Amino acid sequence: MIQRTVLFSGRVQGVGFRYTTCRIAARYRVAGYVRNLADGRVEAVIEGKEPIIEEFVHALSDEMSGYIRDMQHKDGIPTGTFAGFEIRL
Repeated sequence: MIQRTVLFSGRVQGVGFRYTTCRIAARYRVAGYVRNLADGRVEAVIEGKEPIIEEFVHALSDEMSGYIRDMQHKDGIPTGTFAGFEIRL
């Protein structure tokens, strides 16, 4: 298990990005959250098995490719505190 934080930049706010992220997350065994950042990026914090997280992020980036200009990610230690995947404000 890992925790991966992914920062998406581009035209990622105001286009249904967070809702699409939650919809796609429901297909995978992942937990965490997605939220808009004040600087215009979207942050997703995802916990799960690394291959599943990679599949999830790939599916999301494929579906939202027209809006994503760049993605940065950082791996960390999972907290195990997430019950599911949610949108945070």
